[in-house]
Amino acid sequence: MSAPIPAGFDLANPEHFYAFCQASAPWRIERNVKGEIVIKMPTGGESSNRNFELNLQLGIWVKQDGTGRGFDSSGGFDLPNGAMRSPDAAWVSKSRLDTLTAEQKKKFLPLAPDFVAELRSETDSLTLLQEKMEEYIACGVRLALLLDPTTRKAHLYRPSTEPQVLENPTAVDCSPELPGFILDTQPLFANEL
Repeated sequence: MSAPIPAGFDLANPEHFYAFCQASAPWRIERNVKGEIVIKMPTGGESSNRNFELNLQLGIWVKQDGTGRGFDSSGGFDLPNGAMRSPDAAWVSKSRLDTLTAEQKKKFLPLAPDFVAELRSETDSLTLLQEKMEEYIACGVRLALLLDPTTRKAHLYRPSTEPQVLENPTAVDCSPELPGFILDTQPLFANEL
């Protein structure tokens, strides 16, 4: 499934972990806070199409807003708790990206995004995704959005508040963290490809 781990490699070390992930392509790999390696399998057609729609909508807002950069599920983030995560969609303000060196920007970004979104596929555990949302918030994410097409629910996580669950929303307003970004959930919750 992946390249063997060379002797002397410490997967808790960001440089070593980055090299391991590069050698393990095309697998999508994360590291949780316990240091455990999580291999993420490719999704089916419906989930992939939903993820494309999510990133398309975020991308349009990113271009219009101009205050930050968007990232898709192939981008990795080294979180302050030691985990490395690659959310389905993410956004980071330019002011925070400007604090990174050119070398840091070439590898997994050593920060928590300002915004993340995870889109649950049929094989994803809801409990594990909810734990991931809590982890994002604990690491400094300002808004974490969990979208569940199976139950047609949107879970919004923000610091110092209980998660907000929207039942069958037609849209999710991501303000004030992403001013003016209103995510149309209808194509994300549709049962058609």
